Amino acid sequence: MSKNELIPMHENESGDILISGRELHEFLEVGTRYDIWFERMADYGFVENQDFVAVDQKRTTAQGNATTFKDHHLKLDMAKEIAMIQRTEKGKMARQYFLKLERLWNSPEMVMKRALKFANQRVEQLRGQMELDKPFTQFGKQVSNSNAAIPIGSFAKEIHDKQGIKIGRNNMFAWLRDRGYLIKSGREKNNPVQRYIDQGLFVSKPTIISRPDGDDLQRSTTLITGKGQVRVLDELLAEKKAAADG
Repeated sequence: MSKNELIPMHENESGDILISGRELHEFLEVGTRYDIWFERMADYGFVENQDFVAVDQKRTTAQGNATTFKDHHLKLDMAKEIAMIQRTEKGKMARQYFLKLERLWNSPEMVMKRALKFANQRVEQLRGQMELDKPFTQFGKQVSNSNAAIPIGSFAKEIHDKQGIKIGRNNMFAWLRDRGYLIKSGREKNNPVQRYIDQGLFVSKPTIISRPDGDDLQRSTTLITGKGQVRVLDELLAEKKAAADG
């Protein structure tokens, strides 16, 4: 604590000033035990997780043993009201200190400082996300700029080699059927559903198979376009992330 800081404070991620309930209790020289005192203060209408949050703190006893005790982080408005409730000289000092702290906190300089801090944090987050997304972004650019449609098996091998998604040709077909991209059964099984052909995700390429008896057969080969590859890979990566997060 600096010599100008009567009671320590810190800032949470939302930019609120927080005061330790125990440190306020100690500064006010309250004779009542902390847990009893704080429960009495909370009864003045303060709401947990709105005006204050309960936290567990660890400390070492005189015997060298680790112990956990309950503390509370109070928002500045709550700390001001509690100081006023005390009606003691220490309470008056604390309240005046909190008012001064509030004025400084809301000064244009401090507002700008916090805004810059938040902006820098956001930039770092975006940089980290860009690094994570880079392989997918590069893949997306490559296939989106290509008009070529490739077989499902080739796509499965591509994302295995470049994205680390372990899914073979047969499992890829099964995945596409389960998600409704391909027809699930019948003579047209594994052909693209028409609306996904219309969306430009798949194409159905007719193939003529010659037979010795002279009756040629026509079959369809399902190909996935660049646009379709980006769409499917996006979904596969999202599923992979969800599975990793548990």
